Amino acid sequence: MKTAIVTGSSRGIGRSIAIALAQDGFNVVVNYSGNASKAEAVVDEIKTLGQNAFAIKADVSNMDEVKAMIDKTIETFGTVDCIVNNAGITRDNLAMRMKSSEFNDVINTNLTGVFNVIQTATRQLLRQKSGTVINVSSIVASIGNAGQVNYVAAKAAVEGMTKTFAREFASRGIRVNAVAPGFIKSDMTDVLDEKLVEQMKSQIPLGQMGEPEDVANMVAFLASDKASYITGQTFHVNGGMYMQ
Repeated sequence: MKTAIVTGSSRGIGRSIAIALAQDGFNVVVNYSGNASKAEAVVDEIKTLGQNAFAIKADVSNMDEVKAMIDKTIETFGTVDCIVNNAGITRDNLAMRMKSSEFNDVINTNLTGVFNVIQTATRQLLRQKSGTVINVSSIVASIGNAGQVNYVAAKAAVEGMTKTFAREFASRGIRVNAVAPGFIKSDMTDVLDEKLVEQMKSQIPLGQMGEPEDVANMVAFLASDKASYITGQTFHVNGGMYMQ
């Protein structure tokens, strides 16, 4: 039985990823930083699918908490076969007004947090000589976004980090890729003004927002043996809003 760790999986895209991996036969570690009840609800849903799961609170920017999460995963399930680095925060502000704390908080969680999780799991992955790592980036890493210099910098760096880890791990049979969502329905988009939503949708060739499941389906593919010859890539799930 394979095991997946999905950071930031109590809601939104992370929740959908956790469910999709459970549907594909993974036991799942549901990581969260704040809402325990939502995380436990995801665990319950996974168990109804016939897979095992547990929720664990861990701030990915804190190496000690990350180590505790990895240790409990190995103690409980014996392996770490898939890591999805989805945890992230925003502290939006125009660059000229951004406080150093706003910049550093986002970098520490969205970039350093990804490094912390992968590095801590490295020994187990190398011992197994197998596994997949999928980092959740964003369309803004490619196109930029006013008011998000911290978030954009972190996500662009994550894509670079993905390539480096892919090169370092390839000889051991470990694949590392990234997924960059575009405009996806979420709690955040639900409260946006309807005119703003329509304006954003007008920039998307497919003419609609994506669903969290659209991102989850790509992650599930990359975690599967069907993607066995793919590593070091960033896959855009954005309805054509950005095309390479």
